[in-house]
This record gives sequence, structure tokens and C-alpha cells, in this order.
Amino acid sequence: MLLRLFCWLLCATLLIPTAARAVDESELLPIDEAFVLTAKASERGLIEFSWTIADGYYLYRHRTNVSVSNDGGDSAGFKANPLQLPDGDRHTDEFFGEVETYRGSLTAILSGAAADGVTEVSFKVGYQGCADLGVCYPPHTQTLRVSLPAAAAGGLQGLSTLPFANTGKPLFGNVAEVSLQADGLALPEEQAFTLEAIPLSGSTLLLRFTPATGYYLYRDRSSFTVIEGEGVTLLAPQWPPAKSHYDEHFGDVAVYFEQVEVPLPLTREKSDKQSLLIEATFQGCQTDGICYPPMTRQVRIELPASTSASAGSAVPAAKTLSIGVLLLTLLSAVLGGLILNLMPCVLPVLSLKALSLVEGGRDQAHRSALWYTAGVLVSFAAVGAVALGLRSAGLALGWGFQLQQPLVIAVLAYLMFAVGLSLSGVFQIGAGLAGAGQSLTEKKGAAGDFFTGVLAVVVASPCTAPFMGPALTYAFAAPTWLAMGVFLALGLGLALPFLLIGFVPRLANLLPKSGAWMNTFKHAMAFPMYLTAAWLVSILAAQRGADGVLWVLAGAVFLALALWWREQLRYDDRRWPKLLAMAVLLASLWPLCVIHRLPANASAVVARAGEVAYSADELTKLRSQGRVVFVNMTADWCVSCKVNEKAVLSQDGFRSAMQAANAVYMKGDWTNVDPAITAFLKSHDAVGVPLYVVYPAGGGDGVVLPTILTSGLVIKALREAALK
Repeated sequence: MLLRLFCWLLCATLLIPTAARAVDESELLPIDEAFVLTAKASERGLIEFSWTIADGYYLYRHRTNVSVSNDGGDSAGFKANPLQLPDGDRHTDEFFGEVETYRGSLTAILSGAAADGVTEVSFKVGYQGCADLGVCYPPHTQTLRVSLPAAAAGGLQGLSTLPFANTGKPLFGNVAEVSLQADGLALPEEQAFTLEAIPLSGSTLLLRFTPATGYYLYRDRSSFTVIEGEGVTLLAPQWPPAKSHYDEHFGDVAVYFEQVEVPLPLTREKSDKQSLLIEATFQGCQTDGICYPPMTRQVRIELPASTSASAGSAVPAAKTLSIGVLLLTLLSAVLGGLILNLMPCVLPVLSLKALSLVEGGRDQAHRSALWYTAGVLVSFAAVGAVALGLRSAGLALGWGFQLQQPLVIAVLAYLMFAVGLSLSGVFQIGAGLAGAGQSLTEKKGAAGDFFTGVLAVVVASPCTAPFMGPALTYAFAAPTWLAMGVFLALGLGLALPFLLIGFVPRLANLLPKSGAWMNTFKHAMAFPMYLTAAWLVSILAAQRGADGVLWVLAGAVFLALALWWREQLRYDDRRWPKLLAMAVLLASLWPLCVIHRLPANASAVVARAGEVAYSADELTKLRSQGRVVFVNMTADWCVSCKVNEKAVLSQDGFRSAMQAANAVYMKGDWTNVDPAITAFLKSHDAVGVPLYVVYPAGGGDGVVLPTILTSGLVIKALREAALK
């Protein structure tokens, strides 16, 4: 993951200067300065429209049109003929192919007949042009009012001799009679790209960009500014994954062809309700058409009151923290790590560790405990460094974020399967991946203890224990050095039982004596590993569907074949069979590359009877109707979530309490990356799932429930929410 992040940052660093050299919007003139339009009537039936075109700019002939404006005045008394345009310069355009353009100046003639008494006519003038920088302006319409000279006695109207009337060119005609979209013409920017904004919470806005069909929006050519809003500071927008696209203007870019919702977190000095005016600058293009210059929109948002004075921060600034708060946070982290040992996802690895202690004997218990602790602490530090590093780059992450990546899930499934094969005796210590897998389970000494600690952290990530929430909330908002202290405290709590066994003789004496039973126990422990691998494959099914499952199962078969074959060839001196076995081992890794490229599956949470899929708009709508809303943020890889759902949320008592409170059950799925759900988690100072929030019927802030639920606690919260 770190290598992919490094490559991404390197590519971005190389791309940005290139794009900046290709187009510099600061050099673009406003459209009314690039193309200065005037109009005059030399006769009552002859109107001249003139453009003065700035150097480095040009107008399209086929995009220039004039029509009489239907304003209800004298304009109804002017009957216009088709607009007459001179020949332009022919060339092949990168946007429209074979075209004619004008540089320097353009004069177009509109002839017609003016009824008696008509003194002034309004015209709608449409035109479009581009800059040599490589950016085209969107179609522009300007209304001009032209005064007509008085009619000459006995004069004939509308029969003027035109200097280029017989050009034989097709005429554009009246713009009011032409469908821009039907003819492939670019829409005005207001129609091509729409922007909406709503408050997702007191600390997060939700921006919705909607490109029209055939248009796309750039992800990395946007900025957001507060125009009106006291003490409000916008943070980095949380763009969802974009599609890679190559265009002629900026090269390889990340774009959106469909509607995209962008959570925009903020910090605020005051918690009172206030009105914000946000200015958004963004840019987009027409597919195989023009590229619009940067667009600016302003949206007004009524920001609700926040429960904290600084809604965008989970904890106060480090300098305001007391020693007591810091010590309490570290203690919570240690307790949270300690309770992780009781979680079902960690128990199989702890059994392996207990087995290694028995094998090593009481005399080696303290050394084994230290190396195991080192593995745990290093792993927690690595997870913390990656999470905090990505978060500083503007990515909103939380505990268990790595399990949102199908590649990580597939690798973990391979690892658990390989550990199971090792415990079953399919292979023993050897080279390559086989040696690594063996080191995790059976290898004696420092290496085996260290990697068992690493494995314990890996399998602990789907679980969230009590006391972990406040500690992780602090870690994801505090300065880096303090945050790393929290992650290390979590690791210390996880390793604490084995540290006590290693250094407290009375506890070490409780360990059973080694014997033949250990071999049977070791073989039996292979099956929890196989079950863990099967569970990981089920998560992959939710993320990448049946294709992902097929690829990872095929890869597991090749992995088992390679490990078994290598073990059979342990004492074979021939090289070519070992090379073939290594080739099979490498082939087993190919499915990982395929899985990484598979399209994302639909949401893993399917709304069943009585459930509503999470949506910020739907939540706002339900609350405006005075409904109690129970929000459950979950994920398929979250063991704690599934335990709560089975033990509490699927029981008759919960359903009866929901019915009595006239409540709506809303469920959000964080199995895959979802910026909207991430923003919801952040708005409630949560760093992962599960998150349970009960919103009262009378409005106001929701009540956040503990990560470990009980029926009595949930029923009480629903009853109180219905009475508020």
C-alpha cells in the first residue's frame, strides 16, 4: 500500500507541472474582452453585428447566430432573414473537426423588414470562441437593443443589397429553433454542470456535482472558499474514487462522468447556527468537445448548530490538553487493546502464541513475550503511520480502513490459508513464502514470536473493543507524536497478557506441560485459520462479487499446490522441479492483480423489509417529518458489527422498541470506500465502525451509543428519543 501511495504521489508531482504549463487560466481574458460585440442599424432593414477579436483568440463561424428577442416590445414588428456571414479561415479544429474561424474582427449582416412605427429591436446574439492556449469558452448569448433609423418616405424595406449575400454557405438560422444537445453543440455552463450543497452535519457540508450526459468534471481542478461565515475554515474535500481519463488538454486526469457527492469537512470557532456563503471553483469538459474555462459558483448553506465549539476537530489543540486528559486517553488505549484479546478475531492467534510458550518452556517465556510484544508494537506503529500519513494527504480514514481494499482482503485470505496449511503439516519451514508462513506459526525463537505478534494485529483490525473509540478519536486528530503514542498504547494492551505470563512466575507456572497433546492441538488450530480465510473470501464477495471469489479460490489452490510441492522437493537436488514449483507459486499471485482491477460490487448492505439505506438527504427528510431514526453504520468485515446485529439488532425486543417509537432503521455500508459515510463518521467523532446514532423525534443532536450494544441500552435510547 505504501508503494502504491508513493507511486501515486510521484505521478501526481510529475503531472501537475505539465498541466500547469499546458494551460494557465490566469492568462485568459473574460469573454466580453476577448470578443467585443457591437451592433448598429445602417438602415431599418439592415443590422450590422461587429466583433473585435483579441490577439490569440478566434470565433467559430458555425457557432455564430442572431435571432430577434421575443421581449414583447417592438421586436415583434421585425421579421429577420437568415444571418449572413463572410467566409472564414478553413482548418481542422481539435474540438469540431473541419470548421471556419475568424480572427481579428468579424462583421455579420442581418437583413429583415421592420413594421411601421418600430423604433427599437432587441436581438439575441449567440457565439462561441476559443483561445490559442487550448481552452474554449462555453456558448455565450448576449442581448443587444438596436435603434432603427426613421423610415424614408416611399422607401422599400428589406431589399438592401448585401455585399456577400450569395456566398452559398449554409446558414446557422435562429438559435431559438435549434436544439443544442441534439446537434452536438456545447451546453451553457449552467446546464452542463450543476452544483448543489446541503449541510451533512454541523461540521461537514455535502456538495453534489452533476455533469450533463456527455460531459465530465475534473477532480483536481477545484477549490472552495468561504465568502461569508464567521470563524469557519474549510478542510480538504473528500472526493470519492474517480475514473482515469486522457484528454487533449491536461493528459491523464481523474474525472467524473456521473453525479458525484463530495463531503467537505470544516472547522468552526462558534457552535451557533449560522448562514454560510461558499464559493466553488471547478472545471469540466464536453466529451470529444470543448473544455470550459474554470467556472465559479456561489451557494448559500444554513449551517446547523454544533455540539462543540470546534466541530471539525475531535479533540482540542495539543497545547490546551492537560496531563490528566492525556493519561486518561493512554489508559483507555491500553484497556481497549487488552479487551481486544477477548474478541473472536484474535483468539485463534492467541492460541498459537500460548502453544509457542508451552513449547519454549517457562524459562523462555519472558524472552518470547518480549519478541511478541515487539511484533505487536511495530505493527501498530506501522498501521498508525500509514493511516495518519494518508489522512494528512486529505484522505478520510478510520480504524479498519485497510479492509476496504479488496487487494488487502485477498492477501489476508492467502495468509490465513497458508498458516492453516502449515499447522496441518502440508509444509514446514522453507524458502520464500513457505518460510514466511511457517515463521508465523511454528518457527521457534525470536522470529516466530515477532511474526505471531504481527499476525495478531492483522487479525485484530476488524474488531473494535470498548475504550478504543475515545482513544482512536484522539489519535486521528492529535499531533503525530501524540497519535503514535496512542497506537503504541493499544499495542501494549494487546500484548499485556503475554507480558504478564512472561514476567510473573506464578502466571507462567499455570502453563501446561509440553507433551504429545501439543501436536494434536496444533493440527486442530488449523481449522480456525481456514474459517478465517473463508470469512475473508465472503467479504471479498461483497466487494468484488462472484468473479473476485473465483479468482481468490483459484489462487489458493495454486498456492497450496506450490507449498506442498516445495515441501516434497525439500531433499531433491534437482533444480528444474524446484523452479517449476516456484513458477506455480508465482502463478498463485496473479489473481491478486486481477482482483485489484475488478469493478466494485454494489453496496454490501441490502435494504430489507423495515430498513432504509443510508442517505444524507433521506436522513434530513425523515428528521423533518419528526421521525425517530436509528442509524447503524456497519461493514461486512467488522466483527463487532456482526455480533451486535446478531445479538441485539435482529431480536424481537429491538423490533418492538422500534415499532413503539415509530422509528426508522437506517443502515450504512462501509465495506467499500464511501466518502459520504466517512463524513458521517467524522461528524460524530467516530474513527470507524460500528457507529450507532439515535436521532430524537423532536429534532436536536443524535445520541451516540457504545460500540458494544445491549438490548436494554438500545430500548432505553429509543424510548427516550420518542419522548423528546
